[in-house]
Amino acid sequence: MSRRSPREIWALLHHVDAVHGTYYFLMHSWTAVFGDSHLSLRMPTVLAVTATAALVTVTGRRLFGPRAGLCAGTLFAVLPATSRFAQEARSYALVMLFATLATFLLIRAMDGARRPLGRAARWAAYGGCLAVLGLLHLIALTIVLCHAPAVVLRARREGRGLWPFLVAGSAAAVCALPVVLLGRSQASRQLFWVPEPDAWGLAEIWPQLFASALCAGLVIALAALARREGREGVLLCAAVAVVPPLVLWAASHGAVSYFRYQYALFTVPAWALLAGAGLAGATRSRRAAVAVLALVAVLVLPDQRRVRSPFEHDVPHAADYAGAARTIEKYYRPGDGVVYVRGAPWMLDQGVRYYLKPGVEPREVFLARSAADNDELFPLYCPRPVRCLAGESRIWVVVPGDAPDVLGAVPKEQAAALRLRYTAYGTESLSGLTVGLLVDKKGQGPGR
Repeated sequence: MSRRSPREIWALLHHVDAVHGTYYFLMHSWTAVFGDSHLSLRMPTVLAVTATAALVTVTGRRLFGPRAGLCAGTLFAVLPATSRFAQEARSYALVMLFATLATFLLIRAMDGARRPLGRAARWAAYGGCLAVLGLLHLIALTIVLCHAPAVVLRARREGRGLWPFLVAGSAAAVCALPVVLLGRSQASRQLFWVPEPDAWGLAEIWPQLFASALCAGLVIALAALARREGREGVLLCAAVAVVPPLVLWAASHGAVSYFRYQYALFTVPAWALLAGAGLAGATRSRRAAVAVLALVAVLVLPDQRRVRSPFEHDVPHAADYAGAARTIEKYYRPGDGVVYVRGAPWMLDQGVRYYLKPGVEPREVFLARSAADNDELFPLYCPRPVRCLAGESRIWVVVPGDAPDVLGAVPKEQAAALRLRYTAYGTESLSGLTVGLLVDKKGQGPGR
């Protein structure tokens, strides 16, 4: 999407992916300046997670004291989930950053300022952060429900803060309203494959959130020790940590299921805050706290290694796009054609083309209109495939899964057109996909 023009992105959002539009525009602008290398595509999330770690530390310091803040920030930094999503070019790390920033800004706003103008500015900053959060990911706006109990308690005690909170939350909802309306109309198409969760789903989501069952148990155990710390801070962090997954689970028993652990990832910093507070309160010295943090880091090393293993981020598909590109490059000839088998969640054409070297550009033989020209995620194909073949002597076929007969995975009409003129020369099975080469039956072989 970052390679599409702003007009093409805008046109797409009217059909699908409206909820990701803000991230698409952001990455389009970013890659226009820094390019689309691996480092460039991943750098926004690396920076976002780094900033989140700092915010967790500052927020913990403000709520529970300096040692608790340092413990919370360090613990967040060593979580496997932090490493996992700091590597990935998707919006979840940015959502985590703005959710954590919203909580920090709420605390500052509730603490108030000496002058009315200063108080208004703090609440405006909080509302603006919520607006950005909603534009990045609508489900993350459930954090407003988590903030409400702390605001109500403070309002009952001090007699102020409730109305500014309501105004800020309402303003953010208004800003996100266009995305809400478009996203609601597109939800069934985008999430049709997400199953409705059962009661066991509420237990399974925690190991997924931390990318480690062991880590989930350690963090939750440390968080439970925080119950003796500042009541208001514990209430605020506990609400942010627990309420969104429960809301997701309850909302997923209708026409559309939203129950994916990635959508609740923004709760992980709140868990780190609680665990940091619990650790600081349970240990009498800094050395003891450091020893516990070091132990946690050592215990989760196997999970840290796992999240860095090849294709771990793409389970269960685990498609080796780079390997497919290398296979095509090795035997490529100018004038070759190619057939990519697409379909949610597969986008083999985008993945393989990203890795193909300049000059290696096989023509997609059945393509009538590109996805960008179609204002969609997927392109339009020739209605009569046999008429779209332009006399290529060789055609590459890239299909998902392990397919010894690649034409068996191609749509029937396209496969019939290819069988008339081509025969399979060979295939190569890679992780998650298969690359095949077809040659013209008239006898023009691959040449090498």
